[in-house]
Amino acid sequence: MTLPFRFKRAALLAAALSPAMALADDAATVASLDTQYQTAVAANDAATMDRILADDFTLVSGRGQAYSKSDLLASARAKEYVYERQEEMPGTQKVRVYGDTAVVTALLWIKYTREGKTADYKLWFSDVYVHRREGWRYVFGQAAQRLEPEKK
Repeated sequence: MTLPFRFKRAALLAAALSPAMALADDAATVASLDTQYQTAVAANDAATMDRILADDFTLVSGRGQAYSKSDLLASARAKEYVYERQEEMPGTQKVRVYGDTAVVTALLWIKYTREGKTADYKLWFSDVYVHRREGWRYVFGQAAQRLEPEKK
């Protein structure tokens, strides 16, 4: 028995949309994870950071310093930074998915106190996520140099 044309067309349409829908789902998942990560940093929530970061994670600052997962978790546990802000600026986050790899870019606003000194600046960053057996993991971050303060 053959299916009527309308059912064949619906099946073909569903098959064609499935990869696009999966891509959108992956992008939404990674976007949410990256936002969760920024929130965890602001709260010094080492448990959430640990869940999102890959064991072989590396962050490279705008000055070329490299930090590992253990470096970031130790800093969070010690509450080295007291954050007032650690958030992506609304409308700046962009997620690009390439199979099992996703790249997030956004403008980040950071304001904190450390050792009695306050810092308040914005910078662009790129975060790389890879889909592994256990799900999406944040494997690499690259922070740009701090932007000059906006003139008022």
